[in-house]
Amino acid sequence: MNPSTTPIRPQAGGDAADPEFGRPLSGWRLRMYTVIFEADTRAGRRFDLWLIAAVLASVLVVLLDSVQDLHARWGTLFMALEIGFTALFTVEYLARLACVRRPLRYATSFFGVIDLLAVLPTYLALFVPGLHALVDVRILRLLRIFRILKLGAYVAEYRALGEALAASRRKITVFLFFVLMVVLVIGTLMYVVEGPANGFTSIPISIYWAITTMTTVGFGDIAPKTDLGRFIASFQMLLGWGILAVPTGIVSAEFTARRVRREPTTRTCHECLSEGHEVSAKFCRDCGAPLPAHEVGG
Repeated sequence: MNPSTTPIRPQAGGDAADPEFGRPLSGWRLRMYTVIFEADTRAGRRFDLWLIAAVLASVLVVLLDSVQDLHARWGTLFMALEIGFTALFTVEYLARLACVRRPLRYATSFFGVIDLLAVLPTYLALFVPGLHALVDVRILRLLRIFRILKLGAYVAEYRALGEALAASRRKITVFLFFVLMVVLVIGTLMYVVEGPANGFTSIPISIYWAITTMTTVGFGDIAPKTDLGRFIASFQMLLGWGILAVPTGIVSAEFTARRVRREPTTRTCHECLSEGHEVSAKFCRDCGAPLPAHEVGG
């Protein structure tokens, strides 16, 4: 076999669309895999949008059903919708297991467990009613909020944001140490200026006041009474405004830099199964086969 035409198998990775779970080689499983796991094709994008809408609608039904007045009036409708959503997510979960070559590995992955938690509580409530003797079965309904976590599998930027946070961790750590030193100094200073007579009974209490003031929360349970104390408090408030913007700028700068350096996609060549092609690519970088069209988000 010519080496240039030898299929190149992608290496294992870590997310839901990763070959770690085994991309099918051909047939209906490959077509289903493309729709379910690859968000850069037209069919995959439409599937993701419909699934996101279903996730949001199912969470909304749970939230509305928790309101007693609405439950008393529309409880039957909410139950019917819940059964329908459970059936839909069950089919989706089974389809994911069916279209990968390593279903057990996907089932035990993070998003695989989330998919299971999205449907399990309803089945437990229907088929194991005796659970109310141990724990109120309605508590299980709270687990359905895990469905909202499924949105993370369909937001292309969630991994880039995580990488930006990880890359910024040292800068943020240094920033937090700086904030800690500021509140320690100002808290101690306020303890000396105001003293126990004005509510600043100890340095830890004064540091608590400094933290609530810097974060612009200002509960008002402790307040300076002297002119010098109010001057220090004013300085602390203005300093808090400036400091709170620092971590946002750090993460935003790192996120922007990573977006400029690369724009990863899940586009996969259907001939050699290699992935990670650029948005502008029209042919596979490994075998030269035409790539599926990239659907631009908007």
